[in-house]
Order: sequence, then C-alpha cells, then structure tokens
Amino acid sequence: MTSTARVVVIGAGLAGVTLARRLGELGTPALVVGDEEHRPYNRVLLAEVLAGRFGPEVTALPAPAALTRARVTAIDRDRRTVRCADGTLIAYGTLVLATGSNAVLPPLRGLFTAERELPEGVHAFRTMDDCLALSEAVRPGMRAVVVGGGLLGVSAARALAVRGARVVLAQQAERLMESRLDPAASALVRHHLEGLGVEVHTECRIRDVRTAGGAVRSVVPADGYVLGTDLVVLACGVRPRVGLARRAGLDVGTGVVVDDELRTSDPHIRAVGDCAEHAGRVYGLAAPALEQAGALAALLAGSGTARYTGTRSLTRLTLTGPGRPFDLAAFGETDPRPGDHVVRLADATRGTYRKVVVRDDRLVGGVLVGELGTVGALARAWEGAEPLPSAGGPPLHLLTNDGGS
Repeated sequence: MTSTARVVVIGAGLAGVTLARRLGELGTPALVVGDEEHRPYNRVLLAEVLAGRFGPEVTALPAPAALTRARVTAIDRDRRTVRCADGTLIAYGTLVLATGSNAVLPPLRGLFTAERELPEGVHAFRTMDDCLALSEAVRPGMRAVVVGGGLLGVSAARALAVRGARVVLAQQAERLMESRLDPAASALVRHHLEGLGVEVHTECRIRDVRTAGGAVRSVVPADGYVLGTDLVVLACGVRPRVGLARRAGLDVGTGVVVDDELRTSDPHIRAVGDCAEHAGRVYGLAAPALEQAGALAALLAGSGTARYTGTRSLTRLTLTGPGRPFDLAAFGETDPRPGDHVVRLADATRGTYRKVVVRDDRLVGGVLVGELGTVGALARAWEGAEPLPSAGGPPLHLLTNDGGS
C-alpha cells in the first residue's frame, strides 16, 4: 500500500483496534500506533480487574495485524506524516485519531508534589497501569476515599470494598450517577454500596489532599471535616485527548469536531471514539465508539455509504459482591418533562425498580434496577423511536417480563 493510500490509526484502545480489525476484514489494512506498553485492552473491564474478579489478560482485545508502540508528538498535515517521540516519521494517506481521553484531575490543594507528580497513595483510575498500581496498593482494612460518584466512581468503590478496604465515596452532586439515574434508582445503588460497607457522602466536595513524607494521609471536604485515608482514587470523569489535534490546527470543541463521515476539518484526517465530538456531543462510552468504528471502516474501505448520525446508547452496570449481582440499565431521558407519561414498578423486597418515560406515544427513556428481563424490548422500542401501540391506558406491558422475550 502506498503512503497516499495508507490508513494510520493513532490510539490502540477499543475504537482504534476495532476500526483496524474491521478494515482488515474489508481488505484495507491499517497501521495502529499506540503509546501504552500493554497489549490493547478493554478498559470497561478494569473495575473487575481491580475487584480481583478477572486477571488483566481477560481484558485483552484481539491485536491488530499491524501495531507499533510509539508516542505520536506531532502531525504534519502538509506532508501527511506523523512524528513519534523517537524521531520516527510515519506517512499516511488517511489518518484516524482514536486518542481516547484522560482522567480528569480535580483542582484540589495539595494534589501534586513539587515535581507535579501525584503523591504516594493517590491514584487516577483510567488506564491498565492505574488499575495495576491500585491493585498492588490496596490491602484489607486499608482506608480509601473515592472522589467522584459517577459510573467509574461507583465501580471503583465497589471493587475496593470487595477487596476488603474501608471505603468512603465522596460525591459532589446530590446523588450517585446523577447524570444517568433518577433519584429512586440512585438510592438503590447507594443502598447496594452501603451493604458492602461503603460510606457514601453526597453533596460532599473534597477541597484538600494532605500528605506527610510524600504520602497521602487525609482529605478535607469543604466543611472542614478531616477524613484520614491511606488511599485516594480520583474518579472525576474524563476529558478527550485533543492536544495533537489542536497543535495540528484542527477544529476542536470539547473533542475533535467531526461530521457524519467522521471527518475532521482536514479531509484526510478522521476521528473516532472518546476524542471525537459529533453534532456537539462527546460520548465517552463503548457503544458509540464501536458504532463509529464500524461506520468509518465501511467508508474507508469503500464498501458502503454508511454515515454516523449519532448513537442512542444504553448504560449497563453490574456490581458484583457478596450475594447476588446488582444489575442496572439506563437509557435516554430518565427525568420527565411536564406532560410526559411516567410508569413505575418497584419491589422493595426484591430490590427491583423499573421506570419508563413516554412522550407523545414514544418511549424517550427508562431505568431498570434488579431484574433486567425487559431491557431488550425497551431498548428496541427506544432506539426505533416508533409510536407505541395505544391500549387506552398506561403502557404497563413495557415493564413486564413478557416484553423481554
């Protein structure tokens, strides 16, 4: 393949590796450039590795046919080359940015040492190296504070508790996973964590990290109460990695701006996954990354006229621990607007909760906790955006197990 036809993918995460694999299946080989020492892995499973449920090898993705380990430092759009940290130049015909995202490190006093490093005992939770360092550090009975109560923070708190740590989860918002769950579902997540021994504090903003001898000793919330700790896990969300794109002069919003063909402002450069911003939205989830990779593979291989018009993604979370697993699914708009029709079914004894939001005879969102037998039918009805059959009353059939068959 000549350099003018060559596809080069920067990033060996789920989006980049999936794109390269699908391109290979379509007869268009691609070179993947990744900067992590580990073989490509599925970061969705990192919490299970931290919990000790899986070994790191279980997270491995099928390796692309052509993979080089290097850190790309610059893009020369005129010459269509990328420069690596070791001085190597790689020519491309089409360049795909699949650079992913970085963990957000909150502006806490004392978070960094004089060398701009995290103190001993303070960890981000984003990469395999983060996960392995945490796994090595955690011990039964150890005090741990998880900062952030979103999907990642909840998963990290559960994993540390399963490993025997005494965990405090500090969430700045008024409830856990507030961007995805309604108050009732969030309360069930909190109840599950507390059942594992996690101490949950909502509306709790951590202000300071205090160290002694270079190691963390406590964190201080805004109310001044000192929480002694041996371990701090920062799970405050992620931010798209757009440095390369910005230095190359590409259009960047929150992420690298792309159109329905995943093209950036340079027609020879595309972007997929966590770093891509499509129609004003950065997803940061696995399902959109996979959908983008599939659409782009078809476009680059000339095997179709696929376009990416956005993803209606469903969030799934399974929390394991003592007793049966805690299953959760959420999609669309879980908070109703005035005039929406809301149907709820709850069983406190069994710890199950189901809710759907219907607007103008269309399913616009829902959340299920516990038994997820209906999730398949609900997801199909939501993704199809078709009018629901009218039966003259509340659409209770959407929440019955019969609907999931």
